[in-house]
Amino acid sequence: MKKSVSISLTVLLTMGMVSCADDVKPKENMKDKKHKAVVYQVFTRLFGNTNTANIPWGTLGENGVGKFADFDDKALSEIKKLGVTHLWYTGIPHHAVINDYTAIGIKNDDPDVVKGRAGSPYAVKDYYNVNPDLAVQPEHRLEEFKALVHRTHQHGMKVIIDIVPNHVARNYKGLTNPKGVKDFGAEDDTTVAYARDNNFYYIPNSEFKVPEWPKGYLPLGGRENPLADGKFTEVPAKWTGNGSRLPQPNANDWYETVKINYGLKPDGSKDFDTLPDDYATKDYQAHYQFWKEKSVPDSWVKFRDIALYWLDMGVDGFRYDMAEMVPVEFWSFMNSSIKMKNPDAFLLAEVYNPNLYREYIFKGKMDYLYDKVELYDSLKHIMKGYGWTDHIHTVQSGMQDIEHHMLHFLENHDEQRISSPEFVGDAAIAKPAMVVSATLSSSPTMLYFGQEVGEDGSENAGYGSPSRTSIFDYIGVPAHQRWVNNKTFDGGQLTQEEKNLRDFYQRLLNFTVGSSALMGEYREIHYFNKEKTPTYDHRVFSFVRWSDTERLIIVANFDTDKEYAIDLKVPLEIIQKWNLKKGTYQAIDVLGGKFKGSLLVDGEMGSIYIVLRPLESLILQLETNERR
Repeated sequence: MKKSVSISLTVLLTMGMVSCADDVKPKENMKDKKHKAVVYQVFTRLFGNTNTANIPWGTLGENGVGKFADFDDKALSEIKKLGVTHLWYTGIPHHAVINDYTAIGIKNDDPDVVKGRAGSPYAVKDYYNVNPDLAVQPEHRLEEFKALVHRTHQHGMKVIIDIVPNHVARNYKGLTNPKGVKDFGAEDDTTVAYARDNNFYYIPNSEFKVPEWPKGYLPLGGRENPLADGKFTEVPAKWTGNGSRLPQPNANDWYETVKINYGLKPDGSKDFDTLPDDYATKDYQAHYQFWKEKSVPDSWVKFRDIALYWLDMGVDGFRYDMAEMVPVEFWSFMNSSIKMKNPDAFLLAEVYNPNLYREYIFKGKMDYLYDKVELYDSLKHIMKGYGWTDHIHTVQSGMQDIEHHMLHFLENHDEQRISSPEFVGDAAIAKPAMVVSATLSSSPTMLYFGQEVGEDGSENAGYGSPSRTSIFDYIGVPAHQRWVNNKTFDGGQLTQEEKNLRDFYQRLLNFTVGSSALMGEYREIHYFNKEKTPTYDHRVFSFVRWSDTERLIIVANFDTDKEYAIDLKVPLEIIQKWNLKKGTYQAIDVLGGKFKGSLLVDGEMGSIYIVLRPLESLILQLETNERR
């Protein structure tokens, strides 16, 4: 292993690699309700990797890895051009990896409790440092991350990183803890299954055993490693991250992690104060005051301090993994503490149970939740051909009180790539869904890196399986790499079809972040047209959005083969709200720019004749004298 060259903090500052006290921040206010937000999720270690070997279970040396430094001014400028306001760098906190960093004091990780070779970003082993794989000089990895934050801010974008509150890696070990910070479990009473201020749950008088692997599976694909011996020492055994209380978890359990104890007793009862119901209507300052003088479990304090540490580093917000597995009272405590330090912090949570949405938004003080099981799943069914567009409004009408808080997406690291054969096999099929997803509500829109060029996730990476770009392996991402184009970030190797797709995303997302109507009112006109227009059916969806200064008619054709000629109707209720008199009003498509038509308003309704090609969408901006 080559000895790293020492580099001083002064030099790092000179190179722009470390942020300082007057770090450049984006000027826009994150809570400015005038404009939508666009989140770009990037898997940090994959973004700048230009290695195309893609050997299953390949090492870092064989398959390569991206670095913080790959996000240079050109790369960040091109990301910003997509309309991005927030960059979610996935996989930042130091998690378990199969790579040798003993030269800088990091103990090697055991393949028997690591998923893949590059490791799961959700098995964090040190919350006060970053993944050494991502640094050009691993001993200076934190300085290189600070420089990345600084560069991102210079390009007018906010920085989001993950916090994984429900579990940590089995081999958690903080090497660079701030003074006075003790590791998770360092002061636990391991003789009992539960104590309020223990950080973990224990199985007394037991020893952890590695899972029995399914037939054909071996850690690292069976490739040799001195620690891959089917053993990992943990006495007594701890509960596994997904809640398994067995000393030998199942291979399908989150066996590489241990569950954090938040003061929930093993029987599910709470060992902490609960929030009165009326706190759902109170602001974060009131929540902060509620907890200020109260005794809370030790794990609450540890995670609050972790979040505040990263805020001090310049991070602007967090994506919380599996937030619903952690009690809502903790989120009230955590998020109110964050907001007291940075009222504009962007707080996004993974919650999949719709019955918990309002509790985690209002009592837990979350800004945003994934709209996965409602809108995403509905759009997926429509894209695959067996869902009806009727259901889109059913979803949206049920969300009207929280629509701003439900972040929309069509891809993320957990979901299948749109272009994968297991999903729909063609990125173009998602275009109408993306238009609807990005314009239906005032909530943020999220884009997963590579989605904009039709990445298909087909690599046989090792632990990761095709259809999802692997988050566990060292791997190259082919379509994305064609855009990276040997780190020129100019799309020089993209096919024309891929270039056209990226252009579509760029035009759509840039429109959304500048549109006042998309932060305004929503009404569906879908059912009105199903009733009034014979050529309109459940493969089309239409709705209107408006503000005081902008009026939009949005219509999308989800059919892959059928062209629709529609005399689209706008109900009298909307005509009256828009203060439109009898006459004609020009309507221009701001998405494609080619369609120009006229909305004819009579005494009963408005109508505009349109022809929608297969998979075509129109965002029609109405020109009126009322505009100001």
